[in-house]
Order: sequence, then C-alpha cells, then structure tokens
Amino acid sequence: MKKQSFFVFVILILTTSLFSNFSAATNACIDPPDEFETLVKYLEENNNIIKGELPIIMASEVKDNMKNPKYHVIDIRTESWFQYGHIKGAANVKAETLLTYFETKIKPADFDKIVLVCYSGQSAAYYAGLLKLAGYPNVASMKWGMSAWREDFANNAWNKNISNDFASKIESTEKEKQVKGEHPILKTGKTEGKDILKARLEELFAKPYNEYIVKSTDVFQNPANYYIVNYWDQTKCQGHLPGALHYNPEASLTNDLLTLPAKEKIVVYETTGQKAAYVVAYLNVLGYNTGNLAYGENSFMNNLLKEKGSDAFTKKEINMYPVVE
Repeated sequence: MKKQSFFVFVILILTTSLFSNFSAATNACIDPPDEFETLVKYLEENNNIIKGELPIIMASEVKDNMKNPKYHVIDIRTESWFQYGHIKGAANVKAETLLTYFETKIKPADFDKIVLVCYSGQSAAYYAGLLKLAGYPNVASMKWGMSAWREDFANNAWNKNISNDFASKIESTEKEKQVKGEHPILKTGKTEGKDILKARLEELFAKPYNEYIVKSTDVFQNPANYYIVNYWDQTKCQGHLPGALHYNPEASLTNDLLTLPAKEKIVVYETTGQKAAYVVAYLNVLGYNTGNLAYGENSFMNNLLKEKGSDAFTKKEINMYPVVE
C-alpha cells in the first residue's frame, strides 16, 4: 500500500512538472503586447492633446486673474530670474519636479486654470503638453512667456532670437509623406496604457527641455539631418523650410503617425514654436526622437510674418505689467 501511494505521488509530481513546463513554453511563444500601440490607443481614448485647440493663453488673461484663487501660475524659470521679477502669486517650480508637484503639492482639480510660464512660452508649452498627457486638462501655457509681460524679459528671449536670416531660402514645393512604416519600440516593461504613459512621462520629465531644441541655422545648413515637420495649415503657409512636409493641425496627428520615421531626428515647427512644443511632447511620449525649432518661423523670417499678418513677435506683444522683485 505504501509503495502504491509513493508511486501515485511520483506520478503527480511528474505530471505537475510537465504541465508547468508546457505552460511556460506556451507563454514564451505568445508575443508581449506592443507598448506603442497600447499607448496610442490609450491616448486616443483618453487625453490626446493634439485634437482640438491647444491651450495657449494670453498674458492679459493671466494679469486679469492675478487675484483669482481659481488661477494658479507656475513659473519654471531659474530661481535667479524668478527673484529678478515674477508674476504676483506665482510658484517657482523646477520643470523636472512638475509631475511630483502636481501629485503631492497641489490639488489640480481645485483650479480652473493652471498656467505654466517660462522665458518665451516654448518650454512652458512643452511641459504643459506632458502634464495634459498625464491627465490634467486644466493646464495651459502663457503665450510668448514672460517676454509678453515686460520689455526687459523680452530682450532676454524673443527680441534677441527673431531674425530674417533665411527668409530668402524658404520653399513652396511640397514634399511627399513617406509610406507608413515602423513605429518606435517602447520598453517600459508595462502592459497597461496608463502605466506605460506614467513610465514615459517620468523619463521625459527627468530630461531638460534644452535637449529638444533645434536651431534654424542647423536645419538650413544640414536639412538632410532632419525629418522636418511643418505643423501648419498648408493653405496659410507663406513658405517652408527646404524638405519640410506639412502635417495639418486641424486633423489628429495620430492618423499620420506611421508616416513619421522611427529612427530619424524629427524637427517640428510652426510660426512661434509654442504649438510645436505641444506636438513635440506628444511625439516624445510615444518614443519618437523629436525636437522643436527654436522660436519657430520667427527665427528666420520674422519680417515676412509681419507683412502677411501672421503670428510674428513684435513690440505690440510686449506689455508693461507689474512684477514682484
């Protein structure tokens, strides 16, 4: 009887072992979920910031709401520039700590608007884009940054970066989009869309915005080094960078995602670099290697934008609003 019981016990052990090995082998043959596709689907269903009007507000609106407790201004400039002069009531927060600030320091839902402010409006738009992707719909960026608040701030940013150096080199010939191809490979190790997004956001917040700046001189001198995206309605375009392709902001960029190269440097631009910054945030979350053309078209054809009544930075954009020093 003891021998029979021992024999049954051995059979059970062997059967369990064989079943476990078979299950492991079967699971090994199943491909893991595609993180890119999972993340795209999640953003499409939840908080795709590329659809609709991008949240860029004027300095006048911020000034009119300085005493409004439902408005919260976050200044992401350096502490020294913040101390030099800032909007009354603004909080000085380092860009890399913004996600933590939203999660632990404030209750974002308590505010009607949370406005990010920087030097020119570009880095604020980039980080506002990341925060909106994180699920904070009431985040916005202030147009032109502190350059719109007072002239000395404008002299430190916009006034010294606008130019007309390459206005004569713009083109009107439209380049064909490439056929749909591969997409970036994400390796966060997560399987759920919200978890993949969180991992991507944590990685991107840890990187300084200046890593995503591309200067117009570099693009004009070496256009072959970039896949150039003109994020602008082609019918309103005054001309574009050599080799650029138009992607219409009225439609979801997601429809054209797979026409973007997964292994090339992408540079996005429009008139100011501020709408482009939101697009750069979106594409970088998805794993594309994307940069923003600093100061947009204003960096190489400011006068032409003025002549055509387009979004040019001029003296009329500069106010003389009060600051705390």
